[in-house]
Amino acid sequence: MKKILLFIFLIFIIFSACEKDDFCIQNPITPKLIVRFYDASNRETLKEVNTFYVWAEGKDSIFSDISTDSLVIPLNGLATETIYNFSKNNVVNQFTVQYTPQEEYVSRSCGFKVIFNDLRFSSDNTWITDFTPETLTTIDQQNEAHVQIFH
Repeated sequence: MKKILLFIFLIFIIFSACEKDDFCIQNPITPKLIVRFYDASNRETLKEVNTFYVWAEGKDSIFSDISTDSLVIPLNGLATETIYNFSKNNVVNQFTVQYTPQEEYVSRSCGFKVIFNDLRFSSDNTWITDFTPETLTTIDQQNEAHVQIFH
């Protein structure tokens, strides 16, 4: 009887010493800024930007010589401002995004993600004629476009 109890006790100790595997099954990704480009004369029609280069201020090019009607770009979660340069046919337009980053705890296995609050957009409008919105409450997902740029 003592051997059975000892055996059961050892089995209990072995299984209780195992750690539960932690896998991140949620989507803890810090959202990126989604920009869509539209025709300035027909504001409902998407319009590609040709010979397009994108880089963050002080960084290397993110996109080089592409043609696209949408863009997914990261914001700096460690700063309160990200400045992007959008170059179309060698004409550079500076697009500034100001925000308040907020870390959000997801889970032990996933860690933290950053959401962006109180966003303000500005542009020096060289080849960009307009954009909407000028302010945005929060970016906490990346399911749809956040900013529409007209050119």
